[in-house]
Amino acid sequence: METANNDGKLAELEALLFIHGEPMTQKKIAAVLNVEVSEARSLIGAFQKKLESGERGLTLLLDGENVQFVTKPQFGKILEKFVKEELSEELTPASLESLAIIVYFGPISRNRIEYIRGVNSIFILRSLLLRGLVERFPDPERPNAYLYKPTFDFLKHLGLEGKEKLPEYEKFQSLLKAFESQIEIAGAESTPAGFAAAEKKENQSPP
Repeated sequence: METANNDGKLAELEALLFIHGEPMTQKKIAAVLNVEVSEARSLIGAFQKKLESGERGLTLLLDGENVQFVTKPQFGKILEKFVKEELSEELTPASLESLAIIVYFGPISRNRIEYIRGVNSIFILRSLLLRGLVERFPDPERPNAYLYKPTFDFLKHLGLEGKEKLPEYEKFQSLLKAFESQIEIAGAESTPAGFAAAEKKENQSPP
């Protein structure tokens, strides 16, 4: 029974590190997994040993108290080739969708972007960062978290003096405010359904 429980916690740890994407403190991992910090350290060690298998392409990077899910160094060349090819191609619909969210609603966290889109957006955000279309900076309210916003060069490329000049900017800001009010009332994170409800309310409002 103890082994099964440990396997379950290892699976939870893997899912947590994958979805977070950024360095995460061992203390925060313990809090999310609802275990003691000492047990979290044991789980991290066991998971790291499990990933050492030659059949796995990922490993754990430990930097003091921080832990991050990363690719193994030996796969650097193939991943570099993939990234270069990706950057030489046109933006995909998914990339354009993520970029639009950042442009209209930024600064915005990755968690919010993923709630709006409904899918993991780690690679897309990295691609937008490498292309110089968006930039990120530490979230002053959340340690080890970042906020994303469009770069000045991107806005300049669009010929805009500021975000306020974007098409229907005020409408989208109204949607965002309505949605944020719903979050405060419900005490929940953003969801696609919440944006749909806010947009429906906006469209029903008199001109």
